[in-house]
Amino acid sequence: MEISDICICDKSFFYRCINIEIVFMLKCYNNSSIIKLNDITIKQEAIMEIKNPKVVHDYLNGVIEGEDVKKSTKLYADAKTFYKDVDSSVSDDQIMYEVYSYEHDGLCYGLTVMQPVCVNGECNVTRGHFHENLDCDEIYCGMGGEGFLLLMDEDYHCHAEKVYCGSVHYIDGHLAHRLVNTGNSELKVQCMWPSHAGHDYKRVEEHPFTVRVFKENGELKVEEE
Repeated sequence: MEISDICICDKSFFYRCINIEIVFMLKCYNNSSIIKLNDITIKQEAIMEIKNPKVVHDYLNGVIEGEDVKKSTKLYADAKTFYKDVDSSVSDDQIMYEVYSYEHDGLCYGLTVMQPVCVNGECNVTRGHFHENLDCDEIYCGMGGEGFLLLMDEDYHCHAEKVYCGSVHYIDGHLAHRLVNTGNSELKVQCMWPSHAGHDYKRVEEHPFTVRVFKENGELKVEEE
């Protein structure tokens, strides 16, 4: 039924009714607000609190900021053993990659930002690890740049997946994993995993990844050891 179908006296009564303030018990973050829809006035009173998030992922700048966010920086001085050979042309204080992580109630959310650095022609890599709890899987999401997700099974056989903006990668808990920056810009990768997964770096140190990726004149070259 349209308003035009209502008789004149009924219309007057209808508009008097809808002009009565309708109080919605809805809390806005700072204070109550008033919304006007034609002749209808809706006042919003505050009871539901709306908070700002504790953590923000700044996709544009490639950082995670907020309460309880941890950040670690891996310098070349602490990463020399990740590569086939030491490169004296790379400064010890060269940032190789940074890791942001946020943990809450058994879940972890992180971001790895890798620099486009080569060590004697070898593409930049993360340390790489198995999970201590092999039943814990993980998800990686490419956020920017280009690279590989290098995976190694428990028999130490390797394979890789291409990583780029928008790529999504499921990592079985029984696979060791490391990132390789094969591009000319920062490689940014988002990750999510259960906090009780743990990191088993020693196992990878004793049985290193059997594949290395080099860049020669802009071309990628994969070497098996």
